[in-house]
Amino acid sequence: MFNFMKKKPTAQKETPEQKAALDSAVDKVLLGYHVGDSSIATMVTGLERNGGELTLELRLPHESDPEVIQQALGQLLQPHGIQSIHMNVRIPAPMKGEGSSLPKAMPKTTNAMDSHSKPVAKSDDSTVNAEPSITKQAPTQASLSAHPRIRHIIVVASGKGGVGKSTTTVNIALALQKLGNRVGVLDADIYGPSMPAMLGVNSVRPELENEQFVPINAHGLAMLSIGSLLDGDNTPIAWRGPKATGALMQLYNQTNWPQLDYLVIDMPPGTGDIQLTLAQRIPVTGAVIVTTPQHIALLDAQKGIEMFNKTNIPVLGVVENMALHTCSNCNHAEAIFGTGGGEKIAEQYQVPLLGQLPLASAIRAQVDKGEPSVLVDDEFASYYLSIAKNIETNINKFAKPVNDKRIF
Repeated sequence: MFNFMKKKPTAQKETPEQKAALDSAVDKVLLGYHVGDSSIATMVTGLERNGGELTLELRLPHESDPEVIQQALGQLLQPHGIQSIHMNVRIPAPMKGEGSSLPKAMPKTTNAMDSHSKPVAKSDDSTVNAEPSITKQAPTQASLSAHPRIRHIIVVASGKGGVGKSTTTVNIALALQKLGNRVGVLDADIYGPSMPAMLGVNSVRPELENEQFVPINAHGLAMLSIGSLLDGDNTPIAWRGPKATGALMQLYNQTNWPQLDYLVIDMPPGTGDIQLTLAQRIPVTGAVIVTTPQHIALLDAQKGIEMFNKTNIPVLGVVENMALHTCSNCNHAEAIFGTGGGEKIAEQYQVPLLGQLPLASAIRAQVDKGEPSVLVDDEFASYYLSIAKNIETNINKFAKPVNDKRIF
């Protein structure tokens, strides 16, 4: 995975708000600019900003043109206050038999992009006219071919944290497996990975085979998570957007997934960089939205549904979690978070209500032990099995065509 250099203090005094806004703008431009089929953010090995000057350390593909990339980035970043871009480039070593195995370094250059698109200075003091920005339309779901070994990719998402999304994900995956399917789990919650602990494999590390990860076998599920690659449970992931999204794509692309009927992806909460990258780069069959009946949770769930609608990812349905609590002492049932929320949002967006789950301490206790309800077949397993059956009922109409000619 790529590593960003520690940023030096800026030469010009910036307020924290201005600094955060400019850093975010730089991240979004790098994430959106593609070289070939890959975002240039995945090729960044170092980044340093000093006021209006940006220095990038890059490892670019053989066929790329560093000068074209430099000019294009200059024009894309100029409106955000970046006036100069320095690029230190390494081209990957040629294939065996094609010449030297040493990486070739591009001479340092500075493209001073002014606000009037004047000629741009090159390292040999000659000038070239700044060409119009090279842009590439972001990929859409319709343009993505299905993974050759994965029949369906399902994302389990929520508009906010704390609604039981990861617990629901792991139990849905196990329920789909119990119905006779081959199932994998990809933990896309880069900042808060929980799948290894919930499946009881947090001490297991994935093996490498031909420079690809071999998924961890977790009770028959093929599972991979950034948490499986960290040194300890308390190791923080303090990464900015491009690095986190690059990590997600590495987990998806650089994993030797077996033949799967379903790959269930546990998404982070919200509608940020990771969600947008997934929508543009991973062929998703459909999304499952997890919410609670609480009004605030429903508002955020609506944002999640709207995002998937705008990125052309079908919403397979809504799961209402923590719908009803039954007291263990007196058996009194109470809707602690309100009633009818899941039904209301499902009706509003004309999607199925896949199921309603109770608020029960035993569900929480089982995942804390690494033995989810479906795995131990407790009294709550039937709820998740019902949700899995509802998913299977309608999912085939959303399946993406498989490109059998694709070779990994």
